[in-house]
Amino acid sequence: MAKYVVVGAGPVGCETARLLAERGDDVRLISRSGTGLAHSRVHAVALDARDADAIARASQGAEVLFMCAMAPYHQWPAEFPPIMEGVARAAERVGARIVVAGNTYGYGEGAPSQLSHDLPLKPTTVKGRVRVAMWERALSSSVPALEVRASDYLGKGAVSLFTLAVVPHVLAGEEAAIPGNPNAVHPWSFTKDVARTLVAASSYSGEWNRAFHVPSQHATPRELAARFATLVGAPTPRLREFSEPELRSLAENDPVMREVEEMVYLLEESSVLDASETTRLLGIVASALDDMVSDTLRLS
Repeated sequence: MAKYVVVGAGPVGCETARLLAERGDDVRLISRSGTGLAHSRVHAVALDARDADAIARASQGAEVLFMCAMAPYHQWPAEFPPIMEGVARAAERVGARIVVAGNTYGYGEGAPSQLSHDLPLKPTTVKGRVRVAMWERALSSSVPALEVRASDYLGKGAVSLFTLAVVPHVLAGEEAAIPGNPNAVHPWSFTKDVARTLVAASSYSGEWNRAFHVPSQHATPRELAARFATLVGAPTPRLREFSEPELRSLAENDPVMREVEEMVYLLEESSVLDASETTRLLGIVASALDDMVSDTLRLS
């Protein structure tokens, strides 16, 4: 029987499964597609995470369920709650602890510039409220839970506003635009560091029902774009801020960009993701920024 179950086979879920398998644990990797992983200890299973009965049957004997599933960005309110419900109910039935891969949306606009793990959750956006509701569902379960909160992803297969809107133009030597201030310091979380934090958190011997932040690197979007350009030998990037009319126009024609509008506040002011307690308690430190960039470019 699998000792660990990972729900979601995206970059974070697959890396979490790989880390567990490489230390000698048996893992079931659950996704709708049944996406596999080239490791003898990882068994891929095609299931719908909303089906608590099916997830529970696949999780018999598991100690921890990792909730790493992702929903389409423009469908979070409809897709995420039943997924979280299915995972939570399955964990309750088999007596497994829950570790949730979350993010910082729940702190909301107006949160302090230094984000600590114990800040009150005061979501000011639709997607922030969805994320908080997911965590509250995990907390309300009859089994212990932890949430690992990350910022915008970098890494192989990572999908974020920066990787979608900026990186292709930088690599092509073209001008790129980003919502928010390109000169505001922002935290960037490496998918491999997210997975390392999830795995370390699952063995945490202290009191559960709390959050950990992913140790991340901090740079302005302009600085980050320059690192991408340097590593591939592209010209110095030209990066500017989207104007409000441009954003409105994009939102009218693209459902994903429509969802970006409410999250622009994250890039307007400088912020720091304080993960010092994660380093102290779990021993995780952030990878080098160039390693994150190289992995995003699939150079490593």
